[in-house]
This record gives sequence, C-alpha cells and structure tokens, in this order.
Amino acid sequence: QLQLEESGGGLVQPGGSLRLSCAASGFTLDYYAIGWFRQAPGKEREGVSCLSSSSGNTNYADSVKGRFTISRDNAKSTMYLQMNSLKPEDTAVYYCAARPVDYSDCVLNLYYYNYWGQGTQVTVSS
Repeated sequence: QLQLEESGGGLVQPGGSLRLSCAASGFTLDYYAIGWFRQAPGKEREGVSCLSSSSGNTNYADSVKGRFTISRDNAKSTMYLQMNSLKPEDTAVYYCAARPVDYSDCVLNLYYYNYWGQGTQVTVSS
C-alpha cells in the first residue's frame, strides 16, 4: 500500500523555524514529483512548494518565497519542507503529496497529485 506520512509540525513563535518531513512507504520517491500544500481554517487548500521528479526544478508560492525550502532524499524515500521566519499567517495543516511522473518541471496544483499524507498541524503564535 502506497502511503505518505508527515511529521515535524507543532507550535512555534513568530520568526521561528520548523522542518516538516514526509516519509513514503510502499514506494520510493524516484520519478515522483512532490509537493507541499496547506489548508488554514475556513480556507481552501493551497500550494506551498513543489519539486520536479528529475531536473530539480522547484516552484514556490509567492507568500513563502525566500523563507521555505523544499527538498528530497530519494534514498530515504523522504521529502522535507524547511520553514524559516515563520509568520502567524503560515498557521495551517500542511500536507505532502506525490505524483509518479518523469518531467522536468513541477505543478503547484493540488489536482495534479495522486498520493497524499494525512496532514500535520503548524501553529505560529506567541
């Protein structure tokens, strides 16, 4: 069974950092485009960042550019989202996602992805 499981969420003060992890089981992340999405209460799920399967190309939402970094470790079947300079408006449930595709770019659209984690809560508050 193909599964993704996030970890690393929690409560952090404004200006702080967190690193989210997403471990894949039942498959490896080779040849998968990966993405991170988030959903705040009362809002639609939105794209945060994605990383292509082959070229290393990335896309970021304007709201997180320069603060968040997406990465992957295919040997560990794990993807990461390093979040720095966190703001209260970053508070949301964060989801990881993956799609099997051999493509040089990635798509920051939730309908593009086949596999999803269950989400991890990130709360930024003093």
